Amino acid sequence: MSAVNRDTKTQSALIALARTRRMQRALAHAYLHRDAPLPTLHSSLGYMTTTARVTEDEDAGAIGHRMTVLGVAQLEGVAYVVEEIGDDSAPVVYRLYLRGARQGHLVPIHAWYEHGDDDQEIRARIAALAPLLDPVRPVAPEAWMLSTRIVQRRALRVSACTSPPIRKYALQLVVEPVRGHGSSGRSTVTAFLSPHARLAEVWSLARMADAPCDLAIARVTFTGIPSGTGLNKDTVVLLTAGSLDVPDSAV
Repeated sequence: MSAVNRDTKTQSALIALARTRRMQRALAHAYLHRDAPLPTLHSSLGYMTTTARVTEDEDAGAIGHRMTVLGVAQLEGVAYVVEEIGDDSAPVVYRLYLRGARQGHLVPIHAWYEHGDDDQEIRARIAALAPLLDPVRPVAPEAWMLSTRIVQRRALRVSACTSPPIRKYALQLVVEPVRGHGSSGRSTVTAFLSPHARLAEVWSLARMADAPCDLAIARVTFTGIPSGTGLNKDTVVLLTAGSLDVPDSAV
């Protein structure tokens, strides 16, 4: 059997296993909450009819925000993450803490922007920092699955006009290994217009391909920019052997 066919069958098997596990989780959740009161039809319809999933406040030049992992500083215990927010805007650089009290928290480096946010200056700093970091290794995202849960529904008025407010969600993201053992993590983000999210990439923090490591970073894309029908925004979730519940610190 060729390596290509073997990889394709492995990915298909992982996707099928993830689908089965999601179904099992949904059935277990429904059983555990079988006696809990359901939301009334009136309140559900009221939210759907008084809020909009499209905003008239559309920025023609707006684009989605994309995150990449620049590398890992082992002595600092952090991973550096770069968020691109537009062609003419300086990228936002974050530290993702890998250990300690702030493990899993994504914190922007405010000191880089205290004297302005010149695009060329920030990119020069990024270029100077990159060679000093250990690279991360991409791994197959099919080995993990993403589950989402709406923690809170709210409405946000984006303009003073008479149009209805848009939908705003506190969306919990849970990334777990499909096979049931391995690194996992969770975070909560603010989504607009639609509570959809997608697991895009996963990077291992092991220094070598065959080296054991219980740390990984997942990139999750969600509708986080309220422009038009909604634009994508990324967040990164630290995956560890112990589950983390990290608040929305990057949005």
